[in-house]
Amino acid sequence: MSDYYLFILFLLFILAISDLIVGVSNDAVNFLNSAIGSKVTSRRNIMIVASLGILAGATFSSGMMEVARKGIFNPEYFYFSDIMVIFIAVMITDIILLDLFNTFGMPTSTTVSIVFELLGAAVAVSILKIAADGTSLNTLGDYINLSSALVIISGIFISVLIAFAIGSIVQYFSRLLFTFNTDRHKTWARTIWSALALTALTYFLLIKGVSGASFVSDGLVERIQGNTMITLGLSYFIWNILLLGLQAFFKVNVLKIVVLFGTFALAMAFAGNDLVNFIGVPIAGYESYLAWSDSGVSAMAYDMTVLSEPIRSKTYMLVAAGIIMIITLWFSKKARSVTETEVNLGRQNEGNERFKSNKLSREVVRYSLYLGDRINVILPNSWLEKAEKRFQTLNEKDPKELINNRPAFDLVRASVNLTIASILIAFATSLKLPLSTTYVSFMVAMGTSLADKAWGRNSAVFRLSGVFNVIGGWFFTAILAFTAAAAFATFIHYFDIKAIGILVLLAIFLISRTFILHKKKEKRKTARKQFEQRTATISFSESIRETSENVIITLELISDTYEQALLGLLKEDRQLLQKSNKNIMLLKERQRELKGQLFGLIKRLEESPTESGRLYLLIYDLQQDIVQSISLIVETCNEYVLNSMDPVRRINVKPIQEVLKTSKSYLAQLIGMIKNQDLQNLAELLAIKKDVFILLEKSLSNQIIGIHQGSLGMRNSLLMFTILLESKDLIAVAARFAKLYDRIKYTPGEKEVYLIKSN
Repeated sequence: MSDYYLFILFLLFILAISDLIVGVSNDAVNFLNSAIGSKVTSRRNIMIVASLGILAGATFSSGMMEVARKGIFNPEYFYFSDIMVIFIAVMITDIILLDLFNTFGMPTSTTVSIVFELLGAAVAVSILKIAADGTSLNTLGDYINLSSALVIISGIFISVLIAFAIGSIVQYFSRLLFTFNTDRHKTWARTIWSALALTALTYFLLIKGVSGASFVSDGLVERIQGNTMITLGLSYFIWNILLLGLQAFFKVNVLKIVVLFGTFALAMAFAGNDLVNFIGVPIAGYESYLAWSDSGVSAMAYDMTVLSEPIRSKTYMLVAAGIIMIITLWFSKKARSVTETEVNLGRQNEGNERFKSNKLSREVVRYSLYLGDRINVILPNSWLEKAEKRFQTLNEKDPKELINNRPAFDLVRASVNLTIASILIAFATSLKLPLSTTYVSFMVAMGTSLADKAWGRNSAVFRLSGVFNVIGGWFFTAILAFTAAAAFATFIHYFDIKAIGILVLLAIFLISRTFILHKKKEKRKTARKQFEQRTATISFSESIRETSENVIITLELISDTYEQALLGLLKEDRQLLQKSNKNIMLLKERQRELKGQLFGLIKRLEESPTESGRLYLLIYDLQQDIVQSISLIVETCNEYVLNSMDPVRRINVKPIQEVLKTSKSYLAQLIGMIKNQDLQNLAELLAIKKDVFILLEKSLSNQIIGIHQGSLGMRNSLLMFTILLESKDLIAVAARFAKLYDRIKYTPGEKEVYLIKSN
């Protein structure tokens, strides 16, 4: 039996390393987004500062480890065997859940996940114990530390409102003070604000944070905290002198110091507050194993009262965890995906929006506009005019500058994000409350974005939709964490080592699948970024080459999808139809990307902007039409087969096969002509198009005759009408691509000059 629990303990620490990796990948957004979004310095320098913060914070997190031991359940009511079931179920659930969110680039709360996993597993084991003892479920409250759990949970969710409100208020007055024009920033204003921010950060890092360090004595902590006001005043004085000197003698932008120091502080607060989420459970398991192994009592009889006693974790364990977190921070691609989501939602400039609008976001924006109009009536016009001037953004000096090369927001907002979030999180840590760093940092960032008017009327519904999606994901985290941990704990309780083996294999399988999925997403994202950031300008010849490459990929996808849909229909093959559905999703995604790129592409055109711009717009329009046609064909074929309709009538099978054969041949020839940039045989292609049209018209006529004679049913006929009519549109639009490129001519004697005939 000892070997069994030793194996579980070993597995807990292996899972802890994995949990550190997936957890940091998600939580990196909390302390990186402001520095990266403002581009305060190179990414390498930002990572160095954050790494130092994590290493420092890891050594301050010992006091927080009590949450995993007694924050959610009352350990004296559980035996050692029960505790190990709870802990292993929690760790497996946590890895699967966090990796899932990382894959989709959605920031979630590692604190909420660990709290609800502990709660779910503990409730499940408690119910099993109550059932075995034959007692009433009313005694469940004895097992679960309800008061502590409610304080933790309520604190987490209340922090959302507090963080958003404080972030909005502080950012509003900060912008009134500084404006968007950095040249107009007064030295005294920057010094006062920066000194206040740095003093607040210093206070929480050196005074509040030090109390959790495993190597600091209680006497030293008391002496430091007893001189709080002196330390604050001295700190503010020193920062003022230092910042004035840096500005006067070295022309340093002191806001950069605030952002970098804030990044360090927030990384430190993150490590101090969130390290419990990753290694708190394994360390509690290790302490439980040591206590049980020395007792000589059976695992199913040894109660875990020992977990109620205050225990300081070993410093070397905390430092080792910090090093793993730092390595993950530098090499995790999923961490970048999560960071990009938050930066994108808070950026000041326009761009392609990741999230679609929904009814809730539209209603909130509409009501906010109405409320804003009512408030404007009350406030004096003089105040509104002055405030409006302070919030006036600067005009772009270079209209051809790439949007992605600009900072998402300025140093003023970045400093507010980091200062407010660091203070709130570090304060909660000092009270030993596992405040969600994700919730706080995200909501502060969203509050400052709102106050900074980053959510203009042209982007507000999309940004709000993104915020609601992220918040909805948080609630989903809580529900899923509780349910999965409870199910896993129950499974392990009944099947012991077999259940653990199955769950570990499940975790490995799911993580492998999400790794492949994320790799594909990153590949597409990298290709898109290379396309957008390749050069500052685009010549007409480059626009022709790029659009033709895009058209070729689109037509090849459409040809394959067309074949899969029609063969899937004839054979009633759902796998083929599923492939056609995936292709449609890919086609629509490519079309959305092209739509999002149009504005930036047209701004970067170098020569003949009108003609080049028309080319991009015409290509987009034609692709929109052809994707719509193939989508209707695929949708109709899928619906027909999935609803188990009668097989396609024998009289219609041959026409479909003929249409498929001629259409495939036609598309293949068209693709070859565009690929080789040889449209000399365009007349032959148009002749083939005419033959395909004749075939389609003949099939339509036969269908009408069959309906009139009563030999063809309604469902089958409606299916054929959709296929034939949309095929006709598809063939017609495809021909327009060839005609469009045929209108582009090279003008001899003039290098790289192309013209599009208007006739």
